[in-house]
Amino acid sequence: MNIIINSSSMIPIYEQIVDQIKGMILNSTLKENDILPSVRSLSKDLKISALTVKKAYDCLEQEGLTVTIHGKGTFVAVANRELMREEQRKEVEADFELAIQKGRRFGMQEQEFREILELILEDRL
Repeated sequence: MNIIINSSSMIPIYEQIVDQIKGMILNSTLKENDILPSVRSLSKDLKISALTVKKAYDCLEQEGLTVTIHGKGTFVAVANRELMREEQRKEVEADFELAIQKGRRFGMQEQEFREILELILEDRL
């Protein structure tokens, strides 16, 4: 499993793991019933605490994306991709809303928001 941890990010490591595994499920890199690496194995590969990986796996299970079978491992659950995509969209909308609120506090106008978004999108292509 190709997970990249950015230790200088403000996003906690367990959330980075959760987000990347969610992405792999959404784009079908991970499919239903695929087994995830063991907590110990992934923590060794990423050179992080097993407790951090365990926390990420617990979050994925709480969200219904994985199922852990004691003694067998953690597996990708049968997922509703549309529901997952909608949840991700809501997260992005919330982030945009926070950015807009911050911009408004700085006195920015609608056109400035559009220009910033266009610049960001151009840089990513």
